[in-house]
Amino acid sequence: MKDQSSQEKVEILSKEELGRTLARLASQIIENVSDTQEILLLGIPTRGEQLAKVLGKKLEEKTGHAVDQGVIDPTFHRDDLVRVGTRMVHSTEIPSSLEGRQVVLVDDVIFTGRTVRAALEALQAWGRSKKVMLLVMVDRGHRELPIQPDFCGREVPTRRSETIDVKLMEVDGVEGVFLTKTT
Repeated sequence: MKDQSSQEKVEILSKEELGRTLARLASQIIENVSDTQEILLLGIPTRGEQLAKVLGKKLEEKTGHAVDQGVIDPTFHRDDLVRVGTRMVHSTEIPSSLEGRQVVLVDDVIFTGRTVRAALEALQAWGRSKKVMLLVMVDRGHRELPIQPDFCGREVPTRRSETIDVKLMEVDGVEGVFLTKTT
């Protein structure tokens, strides 16, 4: 569909495809951890935080137990605030010690890698985990740092001028993944 600002939105994942992808990602996490009781999901605001909640429900369905979840806000650890600007800071909430935990950082889209780098730096202030993994719904390329996701919902090559939006029912009232092209 096109709107007045000459942007075209393309659906990358429908609501159903997003659900199946999250189920697959939950299974991949389970396959890659030694003990599911050690999993700690940490969402990176804003959509990563919501994705972590949805993923936590999927993991609970598959493992039969609740999975600890929290939020890690990397805002003050970014090296590119001048370029990306600031947003409302979310409080970092880590529900337990990181010691012995297998942490899964959850974000909606990985682009340059700078947000993840900042999240890793922020995480260091909270202790030393057993392992840290990265899960993203979409990898759109254009990395500026050598950071790659361990778990990825979909790779979508993009132009720098394009954007990817992950929409979730709890936040947006609609679900899916969309590519916005400026025409």
